[in-house]
Amino acid sequence: MNLEATPTGSASLTVRDLRAGYGDVRVLWDVSLEIEPGEVVALVGSNGAGKSTLLGALSGIVSVESGSILFGDVELAGAATDRIVHAGVVQVPQGRRLFGGLSVRENLLMGAYLRTDREVHADLERCLALLPRLRERYEFPAGRLSGGEQQQVAIARALMARPKLLLIDEMSLGLAPVLVDQLLGILAQIHAQGVTILMVEQDVQTALEFAGRAYVLETGRIVKSGPAAELLDDPSIKRAYLGI
Repeated sequence: MNLEATPTGSASLTVRDLRAGYGDVRVLWDVSLEIEPGEVVALVGSNGAGKSTLLGALSGIVSVESGSILFGDVELAGAATDRIVHAGVVQVPQGRRLFGGLSVRENLLMGAYLRTDREVHADLERCLALLPRLRERYEFPAGRLSGGEQQQVAIARALMARPKLLLIDEMSLGLAPVLVDQLLGILAQIHAQGVTILMVEQDVQTALEFAGRAYVLETGRIVKSGPAAELLDDPSIKRAYLGI
């Protein structure tokens, strides 16, 4: 299910010569990429390639050494996380990172903690309409939910921040294929509502079958990019990641 770009009013993301890492350990080396409004873009690569580090840099939770992260006309490199969220870049983190002792409702409201408008309740209803299972679990502690339900909560929490660009880190991790398919259907609905998506996935085939374009990251560097369908048919990608 390749998703093509859908015109929206969202901003484009332009990353140029990005270097980032942890303390003295550099993980990303001169990474450059572009995402146009309305695209679904996959970032794929092996474990340890730097995919999550890149999302962390985009989200403001990993230190940027040098380079530029331009979202529309706003420079986000080195910006505080709350400023990045306010600009419209919101991450669904690897491992969900929910507040296990809080209810589903309380976790969703945490996604709206920066908002001061009066549409929070209406957005809660929209999330529950998109993810009806969460209405059934609304007052359950998030820590008691199944893995697939927790991932739905993590996605809905991000939606409560009204993202223009949704960053999704390893959504399929630890989930059965049938649950992954359900979540991809949810992402397709979110994309249809005008949200741009950048997804990081170690499951290369799933990512390339879903996205419209993709970048391949190896040891902190972008080594390939192009239409996802073409990369899926690339012999070197098949050998390295699909075992074909």
